[in-house]
Amino acid sequence: MEKYLVDIKNERLSFFTPAGEVKALNDVSIHIKQGEVLGIVGESGSGKSVTAYSLMGLTAHPGKLMGGSLNFDGHQIESMTEQQMRKIRGNEISIIFQDPMTSLNPVYTIGNQIMEVIRLHTNKTKAEAKARAKELLELVGINEPEKRLKQYPHELSGGMRQRIMIAIALACEPKLLIADEPTTALDVTIQAQILELMMELKEKLNMAIIMITHDLGVVASMCDKIAVMYAGRIIEYGTTDEIFYETKHEYTKGLLRSIPRLDAAKHERLVPIEGAPVDLLNPPEGCAFAPRCDACMKICLKKVPPQTTLSETHYSHCWLIQKEMSEGGNRHE
Repeated sequence: MEKYLVDIKNERLSFFTPAGEVKALNDVSIHIKQGEVLGIVGESGSGKSVTAYSLMGLTAHPGKLMGGSLNFDGHQIESMTEQQMRKIRGNEISIIFQDPMTSLNPVYTIGNQIMEVIRLHTNKTKAEAKARAKELLELVGINEPEKRLKQYPHELSGGMRQRIMIAIALACEPKLLIADEPTTALDVTIQAQILELMMELKEKLNMAIIMITHDLGVVASMCDKIAVMYAGRIIEYGTTDEIFYETKHEYTKGLLRSIPRLDAAKHERLVPIEGAPVDLLNPPEGCAFAPRCDACMKICLKKVPPQTTLSETHYSHCWLIQKEMSEGGNRHE
């Protein structure tokens, strides 16, 4: 049997609000091996961040795990206490948040914040922690590390702050790094540098990465596998090549159509996905994407599509594939 570093099986998670139960995750399963990179893509509110945060025991109130199991490197996350989670969080699993300014403390120097993480999880002295902090800044490509350690977050650019966040996340050489849209607020050149840096560090430390993004262009170059999420479910899952070249779900096709192309004709318009994301307080009876799908059939509105296995690594939840297969043509577009 294959050993997975992350093994999430049939996770169901809901938020109990005054308006009712919001089913944020509905039967989500994810398996990641050591050193593997998984991209989780989808629109805002599809359940990408909730999946990752639940793995770190960071589900905010009024969220509650309703079913399934979350296993990380032999630790059964759902049955661990907060005290036990603290030993893993930041040490074995680290996270880079979307906006570094909300994660970095404005009243402490960069040096203080990196050293705090090192001293919390290791037995290093203050001097050793400072030396390690300087080493980490060099590792993430920050110039004049001695000077930077004495500076405050507001004195640094967005790209620098994001590198600081990566340095903090890597302070204890974690087995898993969760990157929650780490390049959203950065310009394209800095974005490319950050992604390149993450891949270099992955090779150096042999760590697994969960890359959360709404941008399929970002995951194309760095992910081994991609999970496409919509309305709290994984609707298509496969290797990067399978998702890009053997796309099966209509939502994934819509996401791919909305990426700007270098070979596009002049003034060619991008094709948006019409409609709005589903209301998770009142989810539809059948396929959640059906109201926005151009190829919607009657059954799509009535029943949730079953999982169709297309290869050892590729599956999708779509009635159209079922129809294609029953007609005897597992055809590719």
